[in-house]
Amino acid sequence: MDHYRRLYQTVGDRWYWRDRNAWSDERMAAYLASPNIYVWEALVGGETAGFFEIERHDDGGIEIAYFGLVSEFIGRGLGKAMLTRAAQEAWALGGSLVWLHTCTLDSPHALPNYKARGFVETRTERYMYQVGTE
Repeated sequence: MDHYRRLYQTVGDRWYWRDRNAWSDERMAAYLASPNIYVWEALVGGETAGFFEIERHDDGGIEIAYFGLVSEFIGRGLGKAMLTRAAQEAWALGGSLVWLHTCTLDSPHALPNYKARGFVETRTERYMYQVGTE
């Protein structure tokens, strides 16, 4: 659980991922113990480069719930390979649909990477973040 929190914060702080930071240890443990949750960590030379999280939904859909790289590994082409692997793992779960989401707070490279891997944009959401309101 501590390892997951470190992954989530190391990758997500830059992109304002905050929702899971407030989760209690009990809630986090229950979530991660679910048979519908899969977390993969990307390692380069033994160092964490990023992670992705897959969630299987009751309706047969498979969501790539979280996907991202550690700052030092952005711009090396790893996101392409990691997203390809995330999609392969998601489809291997036998879902009827694989999907993910992004927003304007995400990296400017995210949406082009998703589209290049075959994902299709179906909806646009815009978020504004005011510094100091956490």
